[in-house]
Formats: sequence, structure tokens, C-alpha cells
Amino acid sequence: MAFSFRRTTALPKALLATTTLVSLLPLCGHARAADQMQIMERQIQAMQAQLTSMKKEHAEEVKRARAVLAHQREEAENNPYAQRGHYIGQPRTAAQPLISVRPAKPGADDGRPPSDRADVSSWADFQRATAQDEEVSVGGIKVGFPGGRPTIQSSDGAYALSIGLAYHEDFGGFFNSGPRGNDTRGAFNSFTTNQRRLRIPFMFRYKNWVAAVTPDFGANHNDGYVGLYEGNLNYTGFRNTILTVGYFQPRVTEEDAESSNDFMTLERPSITDMVRNIAAGDARFVVGGLHYEKRWWVAGYFTGQEWGHRNASDMSSTYYGGGSGATIDSQTGGMLRAAGRPIATKDVDLHVGVSAIAAFRLACNTGANANYCSRTTSFGQRPEFDVGEASLVATGSITKAAQVWAAGPELGFRWDRLLVKGEYYHVGVQRSQANLPAFNFQGWYGAAAYTIFGKPRMYNIKEGAFGAPGVGADQEFNPALNHWGALEAVAQYSGLDLNSNINAATAGITSQNGVSYVRGGMQNVYTGGLNWYPNRHFRFMVDYSHFVTSRSVASATNVSGRSGNSFAARIQAAF
Repeated sequence: MAFSFRRTTALPKALLATTTLVSLLPLCGHARAADQMQIMERQIQAMQAQLTSMKKEHAEEVKRARAVLAHQREEAENNPYAQRGHYIGQPRTAAQPLISVRPAKPGADDGRPPSDRADVSSWADFQRATAQDEEVSVGGIKVGFPGGRPTIQSSDGAYALSIGLAYHEDFGGFFNSGPRGNDTRGAFNSFTTNQRRLRIPFMFRYKNWVAAVTPDFGANHNDGYVGLYEGNLNYTGFRNTILTVGYFQPRVTEEDAESSNDFMTLERPSITDMVRNIAAGDARFVVGGLHYEKRWWVAGYFTGQEWGHRNASDMSSTYYGGGSGATIDSQTGGMLRAAGRPIATKDVDLHVGVSAIAAFRLACNTGANANYCSRTTSFGQRPEFDVGEASLVATGSITKAAQVWAAGPELGFRWDRLLVKGEYYHVGVQRSQANLPAFNFQGWYGAAAYTIFGKPRMYNIKEGAFGAPGVGADQEFNPALNHWGALEAVAQYSGLDLNSNINAATAGITSQNGVSYVRGGMQNVYTGGLNWYPNRHFRFMVDYSHFVTSRSVASATNVSGRSGNSFAARIQAAF
């Protein structure tokens, strides 16, 4: 009985403990689940906070990216060339597309006008120039614009063809320039135009061999003449040296060494134009070469006739005047020019030089007597505005002329934005008859240019002369960005004396050409102007000139002495 009681009392206790334990198990499970839910909620909240932060950061990144893209787009639209300098392309590999673009390297372009001549340089220099230029590669052919000139070349640059443009359209006229006394009126238009130059330079290259051909559809002083500016073969394999044969413009005088795209005023000073045409000038046959270094420059050429000189044409004039179908013995001559640059710093350049030129043997023309050889020469100059007007100072025909020569110094000085330069030349005419005196003429000029804004004129070591102002890619004309290109003010004075031995006239000797003296007259021209370059390829020029001349026996338009004024403008495109 007692045994049975103990068993009955122990069993309920066990059942109670078991029941209690079983009842507590769900409570523990619920507690653990609640803790896990709290942990998950905290993790979700942390993730939501992190996501919100990431969204904010992403929104800021998008905002910044959009701002950068908007700025780049604005820059590209306003100045597309500036964006080219931020990248350097790589040569195309087999895995790359057939067509690829290599943008230009920064600083490759100084923004100065291309030359009015074919670009003749060594193969190495050509490769360096094209390596700095934006290119489009199509298979093994590259198309680019080195120096601003369209060029097609093989992948290694061994074969190349480039084409350029020199376009000069002049317009304006004369005022208060009427004749005096018995002077004839002359072609001094109150307003007229002239296609002064329309040259299309072609350059054909195979490694260091370069052929240059440049037709000119704006040749001579009046619209309608078509001619050849140059046609020559060049070898450039020696360091900084160009050897040339063919029709060419030998670089004599500092002013003549400059491209016409770089001139300060519309025309060269009278004396340099007169000197260069003795045995150089445009389209002259030459054999010779030039060499340049940073500090010096030298050139020498044997020269022959001008292009077309033996063909008669309208008004007995060829491309550059003086041609004759009666020429039976062409002219020969030569020229030498040497220049130094003793000071060459960022802000200062000093140029000194000398030029000499001679016609050793003048052309022989037959007259009424086919057995008689007449060798003559003459000089005459317009008042430095070339729209077809007559020459006011002129020597007339100088007979029995054996040789003609000229020589003189060059000087140029640049200080920061200011450039001052000048030249003087003495011209001599030797006679073939012992009792006939020699004639001597002279001329000079001084010029100054100040670059108001834009890159100033700088020294061009390849020409041994000063070049035009430059317009950087970030300076090209765009009023919206307050960019205005380059502007310079220029001034020039030139003098020309075509009188020789005129004291003989006071002794009663009246022969103009045959014996003792020449009264060709004296001419002084004062010019001021402005040149504006919106970019490297275009220029707008305006010149005002006042001229004063003394009387010239050989010029019907200047029997009594004459003065006047001209206003001229030019639009220029250069590629």
C-alpha cells in the first residue's frame, strides 16, 4: 500500500515537471525568433541607410558627370580644336578598325598662316610634323592637316601629296591723286578690284625627294592673267638643307624671304620689289639651295629666265613683265643671301643680314636687224598699291646694258610684341660701251608692327625672316567666349631714287638713256594699316598710303611731279 502511494505521488510530480518543461519550450523559441527578427530589422535598416547613401552619392556623381559633359560639349562646339590636344592616339593594329583617328598633340600648332608656297621639308621633318597633327587612317593611307594644309600620305610618310591655297583679293582706290600740268591721267581708279594672288600649291613627295607645282590664277597686276608661280624638284636629305632646280622664287632680301601671307602691308616696299626682279623674283629658273640653323641662314642660286619670258603676250608682257618673243639669248644671273641671328630669346630677336643679286648677262633680243643683239634694262615702280595703275617713277629703256647688280644690308629687331625692321639697297647698271657711264640707283624702307592681341610676330628660322602673328586654338574668333583672334597695327616708310648722274643734265646734255644720265624720279610712300586674323587661315587687311614723287622724264603720268593717296583692303585665305 505504502509502495503504491509513493509511486502515485512521484508520477504527478514528473508529469508536472515534464508539462512545465514542454510548456516553456515554445516560450524559448518565441524569444529566439523575436531576437532574430530584431537583428534582421536592424540589418534591413542598415542596408536601407546604406542604399540611401549610395543613391545620394550616385546622384552626385551623375550631376558632376553631366556638368563635365555639358562643359566639354560647350567647349567642343565653341572651340573644337582645343579638345584634340587631350588625347594621343596609337597606331592601328590588326585588331583595331580599318578607320581610326589620331587627334593632334597639345601645342603642335602655333596658329600662324601657312605659306603661299608648296611645303618643302625633309622626310624626317615631315614625319615629325604629321606626328603632331590630327590624322584619320584608312587602311594604309593617312589623311591629315600638317601645318593647316590637307595632306594624304602612306603610313610611313614616304609617299605624300598635299594641296594648299593662297587667295588674296584686293579692292580700293585712289583719291586726291589727279595729274598736274601736262601729266596724263593714268589708271588711278577711284575704286577697283584685283585678284592679286590665287595660288594652289601642290607638293608631291617620295621620302626626301619633293616636287612642287604651284599654278597662279591671280598673276600680274590685273585680273585675267594665269601663270605659274613655281615648278621645281627638291632634295631634302641633308640636314636643314633644301636643294632646288626648276622654276622657283629665290629668297633674296628679308622682305622677299617672307611668304606673302605674312606681309605687314599689302605690297612689298618698292626697292625690294625692284631688287628681287633683277635676277630672282617669282617663277625664275634656278639651280641652288639653302641651309638654315637656329642662329644663321644662307642661300645661293644660279638663275636664268623667268617662266614664259621668251613668249610674247598682251602688251609685250609675260607673267611678271618684260617678256619678248624676240629673245635669242636668255639672261643668266645669280644671288646670295646670308643672315645671322646673334640674339635669340623668348622676348628678343635680332636679325642682321646681307643680300646680293646680279644679272651677269642680260637677255639678247633681236630687232629690225636679225644680226643685231640689243641688251637693255629698265626700272619702274607703282606707288605700292597693285591694282593696275601706272608707274610714276621709271627709268625708261637703258640701252647697251651689260650687267645689273644690287646689294645691301638687312636689319630687324623684335622686342616682345614690337617688331622693327628695314633694308637699304644700291643698284648698279654697267654698260657695254666704254664711253658710256654706269648708272646707280638706290632705295630703302623702314617698317614697324605691334601686335595688339594674339601671338606676336616671331622669327622663322627656315626663311631667315619674320613671320605673321599667330592665333592659338583657344584664341580663335568667338565673341561668345570673348575670343578675338589677333590684331596688329603696322606702319611703313619707303624711298626710291631712280635718278642717276642728273648733274650731267645741267651741263646741256639732254640724252635720257644713250649717254650720260637718267631722270627716273624719286618716290616716297608713307603707309599705315591694321591686320586682323580671326584664325590662322584668314586675314583682313586695310592700308592707307600717301605718296609723293618728283618728276620723271620717262613717265607720261609724272612729267611735273605728282602726289596722292590710296585706301586699300585685302581679304586673304591661306591653307
